[in-house]
Amino acid sequence: MSVSINWLKEFVDIDWTPEELESRLTMAGIAIEGVEKMEDDDLLVLDLTPNRGDCQGMINLAREVAALEHKTIRIPHPIVKESEESIDENIEIKISDEHLCKRYAARVIKNVKIKESPQWLKTHLLHSGIRPINNVVDITNFVMLESNQPLHAFDYDLLSKEHRIIVRSARAGEKLTTLDDVERTLEEGMLLITDNDRPVGLAGIMGGQNSEITDTTVNVMLESACFAGGNIRHSSRKLALRSDASVRFEKGTDVNGVIYALDRAAALMQELADGEVMAGIADVYPDPQVPRQIVLRPERVNRLLGTEIDDDTIKAIFQSLAFKVIDEEDHFVVIVPSYRPDIEFEADLIEEIARLWGYDKIPTTLPKGGETQGGLSPYQRFREQIREYMAQNLYEIINFSFVTPRYFDMLQIPADSKLRNVIQVANPLSEEQSIMRTHLLGGLLDTVSRNLARKNNSLAFFEMGSIFLLTGEQLPDEVLKLGAVVAGKTEVNWLQTSVDMDFYFLKGILEQLLSQIGIENPSYNELDDPSYHPGRSARILCQGKELGVIGEIHPQVRKNYGIKPRACAFELDVETLYSLSSQKKMMEQITKYPEVERDLAILVNDEIQAVQAVDIIQARGGELLRKVVVFDLYAGEQVAEGYKSLAFRLTFQSADHTLTEEEVNACIENILAKLKNDLQATLR
Repeated sequence: MSVSINWLKEFVDIDWTPEELESRLTMAGIAIEGVEKMEDDDLLVLDLTPNRGDCQGMINLAREVAALEHKTIRIPHPIVKESEESIDENIEIKISDEHLCKRYAARVIKNVKIKESPQWLKTHLLHSGIRPINNVVDITNFVMLESNQPLHAFDYDLLSKEHRIIVRSARAGEKLTTLDDVERTLEEGMLLITDNDRPVGLAGIMGGQNSEITDTTVNVMLESACFAGGNIRHSSRKLALRSDASVRFEKGTDVNGVIYALDRAAALMQELADGEVMAGIADVYPDPQVPRQIVLRPERVNRLLGTEIDDDTIKAIFQSLAFKVIDEEDHFVVIVPSYRPDIEFEADLIEEIARLWGYDKIPTTLPKGGETQGGLSPYQRFREQIREYMAQNLYEIINFSFVTPRYFDMLQIPADSKLRNVIQVANPLSEEQSIMRTHLLGGLLDTVSRNLARKNNSLAFFEMGSIFLLTGEQLPDEVLKLGAVVAGKTEVNWLQTSVDMDFYFLKGILEQLLSQIGIENPSYNELDDPSYHPGRSARILCQGKELGVIGEIHPQVRKNYGIKPRACAFELDVETLYSLSSQKKMMEQITKYPEVERDLAILVNDEIQAVQAVDIIQARGGELLRKVVVFDLYAGEQVAEGYKSLAFRLTFQSADHTLTEEEVNACIENILAKLKNDLQATLR
């Protein structure tokens, strides 16, 4: 936004050069990007923070300059000469959605003469980046720039004969052709100005073409209102339509400045368009707002700022901003004008003191506090340990926490799954980033798909990141997960040929990770998850807790992602890993006595899992059993239908003597008895 210094001087005397003014305003918190030189003027390019939308009005900006220069501000006081005809008989206003429209006021000006604006008015508009149109429209833009209160002029004769203005929410599918000659389809909740229920304006954004001011306009209805900024912002973004008015309403306007702007514009239309102003104002103000009163304690001012500012200086600073100050015994009561909606708390008042007294005057002091030793917490070190190990085997990736809802269908996640209970992003950048993720798998597979499309065929990725699960509480449950995915073959070098990165390749990486962090004897149970291959996936358990899942990706899921080679993935809960991990390195002396190996083959029902037999063997083998390995599974002609053969290699060893045949046989018999009793297994 550009501000003419010549125009600013009409409100306050300025002794500084443009460069000095730029520096002083910036130091006072009103950021200036620079000064643009013109033949007859200098323009300040403002870079306002969102909380200082009031400074988009020349009068409010002049207040800031006056406070810095200790000068008096000159504010125009409009004098409106009203005709004998009353507005009460010519217009009716109703607000249906009072939470979206805090105030709506109107005046009627008759017998205006539409013509070109005088040069001074056109110059002010052009230097502010607005194209002059005609005197009536130019006056509404001029007053908006001057007071920060948007106005809109309707052709009074193009409204219905009842002249009944209703401010209401749009109905889904309603249409309105705006002044830019675009027919817009409206959504429910967008605020409309309607004439006897016919839309004639998109509230706070742009008027309708069906009531615009033209060269043939004679009578004008002038609108001045205060609309809810959130609704204006939402509607403006949905329609991809921003205007000078919508920008101001989004940042907040002065509800008690509505009438001033209306009178200022009406007086100018009398002067520049020979208009006749009807007597009275149609003003609907359902919930009048009184100025906010805030207690300010001088002792707290100096304690927070580290200063020694006296009471008289504090009081003078607020009086220079036109804030009323009431003296109490040990504090002030500051009455904040309604054009400063950003001032809500005592801390805001203290910030006003700091910026106007001068940030550069605040003494520099070093912070005080006890000395503490830095370093990572045990949980942080654990996470780094995982990341370091994974990075030795796979490439780390970081995906967005915002994902697309399409992932659920692509992963074949059922409609009733808790994973579909997601957090919607309020203002998503796109549909592809509209929800918070509840799993890592979708992003991992998407990364594989993108790399395969770019001819990268050896893919091994991992990601450590949070997922977000709704819990019914105010905040979601943020869970840290570790995910990994592999696809294709390992790279070839002179020493080694390529190896398929399949289920067992990834399982080896997983088991080595668990060993590194001190998790022993994990078990793998059958997994029923539509994202994974039903016969090549498992649920990972340890000490009765679920660590996560591992498996080959379901063929249909791979097809959904456009992944041709087999892909395998796992997803683990990092908090559970941490709870089960042991950072102690347990050591024992290497025994000098030999190992004894025995192979054991049993027949069991098809429904029995190998892990069930392994658990029994380990439990019954006692201290002498050192290792159990499943080395064969067979189901075919030599085995009865409905049964399968499982073969195990058992390793026995003693720490203090050489095992005898009788000791090993006793262990085997003990194991077989338990297998027969619990699994109805028979020796093959």
